[in-house]
Amino acid sequence: MHLYEYTMPSGARIVGYLRDPDDHMPDYKVRPGVLIIPGGGYDHCGHREGDPVAMNFLNAGYQVFILTYTTANTTPAPLGFAPLRDAAGAILHLRRNAAALNLDPHRLAVCGFSAGGHLAASVALLAHRPEVCADLGAEASQLRPDAVILGYPVITSGDFAHKGSIANLAGNDRSLWELFSLEKQVQPGMPPFFLWHTVEDDVVPVQNTLLLVGALQACHVPYELHLFPHGAHGSSTCHREVNHPDPHNATWLPLCIDWLADVFDFHL
Repeated sequence: MHLYEYTMPSGARIVGYLRDPDDHMPDYKVRPGVLIIPGGGYDHCGHREGDPVAMNFLNAGYQVFILTYTTANTTPAPLGFAPLRDAAGAILHLRRNAAALNLDPHRLAVCGFSAGGHLAASVALLAHRPEVCADLGAEASQLRPDAVILGYPVITSGDFAHKGSIANLAGNDRSLWELFSLEKQVQPGMPPFFLWHTVEDDVVPVQNTLLLVGALQACHVPYELHLFPHGAHGSSTCHREVNHPDPHNATWLPLCIDWLADVFDFHL
């Protein structure tokens, strides 16, 4: 294994953990990838949704990358499309450098949590926007992930919004509030989704996930959904390492890894 680091022109940063090719494992010289997008309310990027999550996907055989994107901690809010350009630009960078990274450019998932879940879903649902494509000089198909994994995501700007996240993006621009309400942006042909949330979440209500699932269902977009009755917001891997030990909720990780293995036809 070796470490990969890249700083994008915007200042966003990619850190990758790469499995090395080996002639004794010829079927695994090129591997699918997972781009992890931590949460933090678009105010900062949380650490416990970075490395702890990455190590699980690395152990499952994936090339794994963590994105530190533009937040209000580094750039004055409202941020507008800056985080979305970071996420789309990261996907574009990974695909354009796939050969050097021993990465399959057609099997690249995003995995986001809380506000990072909003960003992960946004890059799937809004990659076609001219504010993204034109700035990056790319087609939406080059920017959109091949699978989406969301943990307790911010989704709506409506009644169940995490208003701090949406305000950091959109400020007082009501048209952007509407655009960033992602349950309204789902279209047929989107990549498959894996979603999990706790019903007790008192920071980002579970209705965020339910609203998105309703839209995915209506547009016949494939998805897998897991709701856990108990547990706090921001529980990441649900292991002791992240200060949220919950063996039952921690099953989201093996369930997700099994799901992604089927989606990408990648079985160790």
